[in-house]
Amino acid sequence: MNKTININLGGIFFHIDEIAYKKLKLYLDAIRRSLSDDPQGRDEIINDIELRIGELLSERVKDERQVVNENDIDEITKIMGKPEDYLVDEEMFDDEQPKYRTKSSSKKLFRDGEDKFLGGVSSGLAHYFGIDSLWVRLAWVVFVIAGFGVGIPIYILLWILIPEAESTAEKLQMKGESVNISNIERKIREEFQDVTSRVKDGVNDVTDKVKSSGLKNKAKSGLQEVIETLGKIFTAIFNVFGKFIGGILILVAATTLIALIIGGFSWGGIEILGVGDEYVHYPSIFIDSMLPSWLLIIFGFFAVGIPFIILFMLGLKILSSNVKSFSTTTKLSFLGVWIISLLGLGFAGADFATRTAFDGVNNQTEELPIVALDTLKVKMIGNDDLSARKELRRRYNSEKVYDNDIEKLYSSRINVDIKSTDKINAFIKIRKESEGKNRLTANNDAESLEYQFNLNDKNLELNGYFLSALKSQFKDQLIDITIHLPLNSIVYLDSTTRTFLYDIDNVQNIYDRDMPKHFYKMTENGLKCLDCDPSIFGNDYTSKHFNLNIDKNGLKIKVKDSDGDAEIKLDENGLIIR
Repeated sequence: MNKTININLGGIFFHIDEIAYKKLKLYLDAIRRSLSDDPQGRDEIINDIELRIGELLSERVKDERQVVNENDIDEITKIMGKPEDYLVDEEMFDDEQPKYRTKSSSKKLFRDGEDKFLGGVSSGLAHYFGIDSLWVRLAWVVFVIAGFGVGIPIYILLWILIPEAESTAEKLQMKGESVNISNIERKIREEFQDVTSRVKDGVNDVTDKVKSSGLKNKAKSGLQEVIETLGKIFTAIFNVFGKFIGGILILVAATTLIALIIGGFSWGGIEILGVGDEYVHYPSIFIDSMLPSWLLIIFGFFAVGIPFIILFMLGLKILSSNVKSFSTTTKLSFLGVWIISLLGLGFAGADFATRTAFDGVNNQTEELPIVALDTLKVKMIGNDDLSARKELRRRYNSEKVYDNDIEKLYSSRINVDIKSTDKINAFIKIRKESEGKNRLTANNDAESLEYQFNLNDKNLELNGYFLSALKSQFKDQLIDITIHLPLNSIVYLDSTTRTFLYDIDNVQNIYDRDMPKHFYKMTENGLKCLDCDPSIFGNDYTSKHFNLNIDKNGLKIKVKDSDGDAEIKLDENGLIIR
């Protein structure tokens, strides 16, 4: 019968018989003697070895009343190794000497507190899967971005659930190394060497912390660490976001400034050299301005450029705190130049607004040798030598052309209308419209519009365009042409008039676009088509003047117009026309 002894091994309570106890004590004493030549960290090594032995024994003891026997101790010593099997002098830890490390058959997942950015989850996973921690961290970044932030709660959950490797045995298990005497001693010596180097680099800082905190080594749970480091996480996010904003500011500001420099030199250089306006397309306020174009270009450059210079410097300061701000003199100079530029552009803008403040009109009337029963053919003509446009049609924008080597505006904003007159002869009225600084200037600008027409053997050829001075580009210029015809006269509208016809009165309510290529007779109520298909007539006219009815009694058609009524009836009695 053996005597039973109660022991506390690595914080775990065991019942052990006397023989097993003596063998375990001799084993631990032998380990202690092997470390006596180098006492650095000896006690910590012994504590870690006892903790590991306690873990191995707890795996074998299934019942708390079970007694540890001699065979259990023998099995443990086989796993841990014998002290005389290992070299424990300084040569064992020389970087130039090969290190003998035994690997265990399996690893355990821990968080690595020694290699962590936030909680050590990434480095712990890297140890477990045998890869570099950098790749795991990059994988987290990709997962967070591609998963729209799903990786963040997963990381926090792993942070809470996975324990941190605190003891030497846990650190060895995390890396898949056998927890034996040799590896435990090597690991502790490495940690002591690392701590020693850090102490030498910051001994004063460590001393202050020791005095203030008393070296409190309380273990913290994963949840506690998450709560304490939330501030660090948000700070890091805000820092990254701030750097991103700074980079965007620098990129936008630099791009804008480069574009301003290129545009300023392009416009300003051509203007100063007097090369010619044909190479430059200025904004609207530049046209016919009281200020020279080169001065407006300078004003525009500083008005837009100075704010972006400030943004560029702001972006640099966000990225680097070493960037110095502008001096007070420079800031005041920038402010003065910027205000002067804004005032100059404001004056140019006000001047541009006054150039279109008043409407001007010029009327021109000429008689046409067209009387009742005559037929007038109307056609629109263009000028292919001036315009590069393929199709002649009414447009609201103008085109720059050269007329006898003089740059002018080519416009086709022309409206054509046809009305009746009580006079014997027909006549044409041309109304020119323009805007100007005052009524007189606007009337003069309207009168200066160059427009022509020609009547050749009752063929009226109207120009589908007019010319004006280049400075009149934004003066909303147009021409209204009204042809007044006597009653019972006939007019034919050529296909070229299709886009120029504007709200012509006709008794059949035909749309303007459907009127060309037909003959019309002038009546008191407007034009009346003589050869049109009724399908182009308006709905109002059809319902009033044409009625078709087909039923069991036969076919019945009623037609009404200014000349009278007509009725056609087809039934069993035959065809009747009234």
